[in-house]
Amino acid sequence: MAANYFQPNPPQHADLPRLGRVCRLGLATRGNTGLDREMVLAAIERGVDYLNWCGHPDGMRDAIRALGPRRQDVKIAVQFEARSAAAARRELDAMLGELATDYLDVATCYYVEHVEEWDEIVAPGGAAEVLEEARAAGRVRAIGLTSHQRPLAARIAAGGRLDLLMIRYNAAYRGAERDIFPVTLARGLPVVAFTCTRWGALMEPTPDDPPGFTPPRAPDCYRFVLASAAVSVALAAPDGPHELAEDLSLLTDWRGLSAEEHATIAAHGERVRRHAGQFP
Repeated sequence: MAANYFQPNPPQHADLPRLGRVCRLGLATRGNTGLDREMVLAAIERGVDYLNWCGHPDGMRDAIRALGPRRQDVKIAVQFEARSAAAARRELDAMLGELATDYLDVATCYYVEHVEEWDEIVAPGGAAEVLEEARAAGRVRAIGLTSHQRPLAARIAAGGRLDLLMIRYNAAYRGAERDIFPVTLARGLPVVAFTCTRWGALMEPTPDDPPGFTPPRAPDCYRFVLASAAVSVALAAPDGPHELAEDLSLLTDWRGLSAEEHATIAAHGERVRRHAGQFP
């Protein structure tokens, strides 16, 4: 599957419709990761300019509130949980207030896992009404969606109402290459990838590893994702300063993978998939 998307010399930046140029290594918090304000601001100083905020009062929130005039140089994506218009108005106002900003760069409809949820969002009186009004008014620049359900995500992406799609993609879970990337590439729809290390499992050995095999470290897990021509941004969600420093090392050693390195990580991903869980 990778042959259609693998690029040995991936660019460090991507141009996203409605959002402009961004560094392809983004930063996320999950609500259970330990990044304080200064760590997030340091990442921004290093060149990270796509932040995915989980909605919890954490160091990323505090960093965004402290941006001041630098706010215009950083893209802020939020996980948007509302399904109805009434809930969406409340949530949008609350998020703008919590982040002390006049606009959100991306409001991502969060974990839409069933077609009934999407139908509710786009029905009269659904959250899409509020988000599309906010986009027209400049309070939201782009509307995204997150889902683990690849056929559903592809169907929604093909419908034309999204500006961005956020999906799970890593060396162990490559079904997007078959189910999603053909749709997003045809539409020019940016893809933001999360779970790029498969919650750390890709950095661990498996019982089937060949003799002498050394599992990849985090930077090469991200390089694998960023080698895909279909991925605009790969999100890192480090827990603490040591993981953050390792992830940010990509920015001073930006390079791709050789075809052999890519194949080696892909093969390890298959082993991890067999041993680390039952996700489709």
